[in-house]
Amino acid sequence: MKRLGLLAIAFALVAGSVVAASAATEVKMTGDAYVYGNYFQNHNFTGWSTGSWNNNSGSYTGAGTQTEDRFQIWERFRLRTDFVANEAVKFRLGIKVEDVWGHGTFTAANPTTAVSVYQAYLQFKLPDCDIQVSAGLQDFSLPANAFFSDSVIFGGDRAAALVINAPVVPDTFSVVAAYARMLDSNRTYDTTTTQVADEMDLYMLALPITVPGFKVTPYGAIAVAGREADYFTAGSYGPNSTDADSLLSAGTFLTPTGMRNAQNPYWWAGGSFEVTALDPVKFYADVIYGAGNQGDRKKDQRQGWFIDFGAEYTGLDVVTPQVFAWWSTGEDKSTGNGSERMPSILSNWGPGNNFLFDSSQELSKDSNLGVNPIGSMGLGAALDNITFVEKLTHRLSFIYLRGNNSARAIRYLNTYMGSNPYFTMGRDLTTEESIISVGFDTKYQIYENLAAVLEAGWAHGQFQTSVWGHRLAERSRVGDPLKIAFGLSYKF
Repeated sequence: MKRLGLLAIAFALVAGSVVAASAATEVKMTGDAYVYGNYFQNHNFTGWSTGSWNNNSGSYTGAGTQTEDRFQIWERFRLRTDFVANEAVKFRLGIKVEDVWGHGTFTAANPTTAVSVYQAYLQFKLPDCDIQVSAGLQDFSLPANAFFSDSVIFGGDRAAALVINAPVVPDTFSVVAAYARMLDSNRTYDTTTTQVADEMDLYMLALPITVPGFKVTPYGAIAVAGREADYFTAGSYGPNSTDADSLLSAGTFLTPTGMRNAQNPYWWAGGSFEVTALDPVKFYADVIYGAGNQGDRKKDQRQGWFIDFGAEYTGLDVVTPQVFAWWSTGEDKSTGNGSERMPSILSNWGPGNNFLFDSSQELSKDSNLGVNPIGSMGLGAALDNITFVEKLTHRLSFIYLRGNNSARAIRYLNTYMGSNPYFTMGRDLTTEESIISVGFDTKYQIYENLAAVLEAGWAHGQFQTSVWGHRLAERSRVGDPLKIAFGLSYKF
């Protein structure tokens, strides 16, 4: 009885301390929601599916076997809750509900509720300094210019990561170091009694430097890719892509398939540049080189360059004119010597909010064609922040792009494998293929936190029958992709 009494007293003390702590914790909530109807015709330039990877059969099947549903109504609600102990310590929990009307959570009868966690991280400052540490599932990107939305390597998403931000010279020079576990296919126990390399880890170091009129962020990143990690589970260029095609080489799918080494390093080195010294004329650029699997078979290696450049004039009240261009290396004629395209993990890159790319669309689901900026070159222009009426803004964009990939390499893999996850028509372009696109977006700010949003886009592509086959190429000539999305966006 005495022992039970001591336990009761201890429990009361712990409970009391928890109540006191909770009383001292400040809870802040923010969030956003959208509801919109989306008309999208000729996904993938054909209106047909691109296929999918079947883990059970170990094959890629189904290309062109499914037809699109052109009209859907999407709804998303996100709630972010910050549990703030003091100005130095907080924890954030973000939850999300997202689906189309008539499916899952939004089914009229017997709905299948699906609430997911999309943020869960602890953030604090080290005692007596401004070094900030964030640990957990958080927004995570490699350095990039907001002019192009986000990083072409990894951006616009979240990762389970540890990020340390150390301001060496306040507002001038910082050191940012990060570690993220991108994939862990088997978790605690592997599928056999022999340990296998089923993880993919990323390490990043950035040194942002800001001086009047100029900002540069040199950075480097290293990923350790395990041979047994499931690279078909994570997407890279939107709805039609996985890490299997963005990270690996085409030769990886040829006999002998897969990587030879249990683990292979990938690395990227680059810099993000912003020049505002000539304000209101501003310039932006990214220069990146990446390589991977360099110690593996020659056919499994991958390496390449990616460069972009943009400029805008912000001196006008009614419009902000923008121009931009990019170039990257593409596949040569042989698949036996590896890939000449820069590897990536999850791309979120695209100028002018154009629906060619998975980038900055506010109405984000089913929002783009998922064209691969790596292995292509292009140029374009945009008129941003067009304002003639109070609370009403517009954006008009135009893009022309061509592929930098050899038709011979793509044709060979298509002939060898048939449907494959590496090359997709409309996503990966040859040197003889091109796409033009026009985008038009409008936002009316009904209230300070409620807006009506319209996002529209049209595209036309020219594709080679000798590369993709008569069925797909001819289908792409029947009609052009067209997207019109209209709905409400609420932020609180």
